Amino acid sequence: MQIPASDGTPLIRTDFSNDEAWQRVIGAASTASPDEFRANLQIIDDHRFAGADPAALAKAVDEQNDHVLLVIADTSTMTGPEMSLLCIDPIPPEGQFRVVPEQLWGVENNVSLANMDFSEFATAVDTDGVFRGFRD
Repeated sequence: MQIPASDGTPLIRTDFSNDEAWQRVIGAASTASPDEFRANLQIIDDHRFAGADPAALAKAVDEQNDHVLLVIADTSTMTGPEMSLLCIDPIPPEGQFRVVPEQLWGVENNVSLANMDFSEFATAVDTDGVFRGFRD
């Protein structure tokens, strides 16, 4: 699988069952934070990635690009009430967690700039495995 090169973090759509849900996901993931921070995303909406295995995508990113984060819009994203996205660390051993779109900017900005490690977000998920922001 060829992942297009870009300065943005890849957000790859792997579920093509609902175009309206996909537009909602993009809108929510692209919305600025209250402090005007945004996720720097490369939106990949290509049917070649339909049903793609997240581990295979992570391997492709690790081998082809220098991205430190991969974001996937899968079936759970398209059908879940929170539209949680799958975040994957493409550097082996490929950790993963889910994030609500409204918090993606924080994950993407901090991991991409090496302000924080992927594991700091992965260990701050709620009991259901979804990162909804840091709690006091």
